[in-house]
Amino acid sequence: MMRVLSVLMPICSLFATMKPVSMENDIYLAGPLFTLAERQFNSALAEKLRQLGYTVFLPQEAEPREITSECIFAVDVGGVDGARAVVAIFDGPDPDSGTCWECGYAYGKGKPVIAVRTDFRGIGDGNLAPYNLMLWESSVRHIQKPCLQHDMQSIVDEIDEALQSVLSNKN
Repeated sequence: MMRVLSVLMPICSLFATMKPVSMENDIYLAGPLFTLAERQFNSALAEKLRQLGYTVFLPQEAEPREITSECIFAVDVGGVDGARAVVAIFDGPDPDSGTCWECGYAYGKGKPVIAVRTDFRGIGDGNLAPYNLMLWESSVRHIQKPCLQHDMQSIVDEIDEALQSVLSNKN
């Protein structure tokens, strides 16, 4: 953590003007990161994607909570700006608000968003979409793998397939 802070402290001091720094990666992995289970899932997914050769920006690894909210914001915006695609976890009864913002920002920047839902609970906008229709429509791929029927590897395999498709179309 000290190494991360020593790198980010000078960067964060540059953000008095709120100008994000781009960090080149294949993937920005967006998702809730406020419980131990969420953080462990995010870390495990990021590691599996890295083993496949992808570079992954995982906010929980880059956001120093000891720094200001402005710095966290700038670091995450830089992460989205530098990513070729966003993989977003939309689990829970209502997808995480930060994840939703990151996806909207990515969509506005023309970056493909791959939506992943492992939650077996049903939510949605009636018959229009299985979850929030704005998130559904702004995503280029939808991966629905309820955890009671699928394991981590099947989720990773489908994300990999989706990434190969969208990243090859962006070259």
